[in-house]
Amino acid sequence: MRKILIVGAGQSGLQLALGLQSRGYDITLMSNRTADEIRSGRVMSTQCMFHTALQHERDLQLGFWESQAPRIEGLGVSVAAPDSTRAVDWVGTLDGHAQSVDQRVKMAGWMETFAQRGGQLVIHGAAVSDLDFFSRTYDLVLVSAGKGELVSMFARDASRSPYDAPQRALAVSYVHGLGPRPEHPEFDAVRCNLVPGVGELFVMPTLTTSGRADILFWEGVPGGPVDVFQGIKDPAEHLALTLELMERFTPWEYARATKVELTDANGTLSGRYAPTVRNPIGRLPGGGLVLGVADVVVANDPITGQGSNSASKCAASYLDSIVSQGDQPFDEAWMRSAFDRYWDTARHVTKWTNAMLGVPPEHVLNLIGAAGQLRPVADRFANGFNDPADFENFFYEPEKTNAFLKEAAGAA
Repeated sequence: MRKILIVGAGQSGLQLALGLQSRGYDITLMSNRTADEIRSGRVMSTQCMFHTALQHERDLQLGFWESQAPRIEGLGVSVAAPDSTRAVDWVGTLDGHAQSVDQRVKMAGWMETFAQRGGQLVIHGAAVSDLDFFSRTYDLVLVSAGKGELVSMFARDASRSPYDAPQRALAVSYVHGLGPRPEHPEFDAVRCNLVPGVGELFVMPTLTTSGRADILFWEGVPGGPVDVFQGIKDPAEHLALTLELMERFTPWEYARATKVELTDANGTLSGRYAPTVRNPIGRLPGGGLVLGVADVVVANDPITGQGSNSASKCAASYLDSIVSQGDQPFDEAWMRSAFDRYWDTARHVTKWTNAMLGVPPEHVLNLIGAAGQLRPVADRFANGFNDPADFENFFYEPEKTNAFLKEAAGAA
């Protein structure tokens, strides 16, 4: 039985650990927190997962909360005009529903499941020196802890990382009490509100530790009017500032939020990081090699909501690569091929996300505007969140965009 160590108990690490465990591998999982500490800790992300990523969980019988979490059936876009009215407003229908389950709920539950199924769970914050020792006793060491000292083992790939500084300041609030959405009260959707030159506000339903809730998520252009959350420790002040910015820049969303309150004292999060692609192989002082997983090696800005989706897809890809290797060594060539296989999917996410961080060119503005009149455009854009590879066909090049809009107009 092959022995594998996974460091980091997030979406990718736990999904991969449980998947390998179900295939009969001897898995050790290292986490710097217990399940109870995760469950009672601070929110970690917004984690809206689309159909393909959810299917990876279903394939492993890990969709424990699917019947409880709100079904997200659409994805909507609004664009604010200079007078804070909506210049553009539409919603596209997803081919398969999406869902958001608070990672405090999911990761704690999955960690307990892993232990109940006989997995070795080690609660310990790993350092490079620890991995130097462990690399000699395991057939493969995977690093899926996306922060801290371990990430420094993986060098930045400048050719795939156009930004060397954060492109957005992030601020998340989990709330109860958001009013019904007047545009489509009969179904739930993720709503993306674009405020040109200022940033974006995302609003989405979720399942949290206290049941159904909604997430208010600001992405502010650095140095702009939404980049004001640094240093704010008080959750009530964080929420008040979130609402104040909503009233100023997205009053149509603020109108639903006048009675909201935080889900819990740990229901806020703020920060920023530079989107970065890294070399997937880390070299240890003693000569051993470790393979980076998910956002350790491909960290995109959350503007396109791909973090948890990418983590799920990476775990699924690595699971297949590990199983197909059989008894052959997990050497440097295999590690490179395993990452390249994942990158074939991840590169589309990185290209699209980096494009969305920039000032949109005229043909993209035309595309977003046309989606308000042409349902096929809205639907295709919405489903690109599940399959970002499709954006190659209609998003980046004006010629392809114009051909698609012409085709959609003819079909309307």
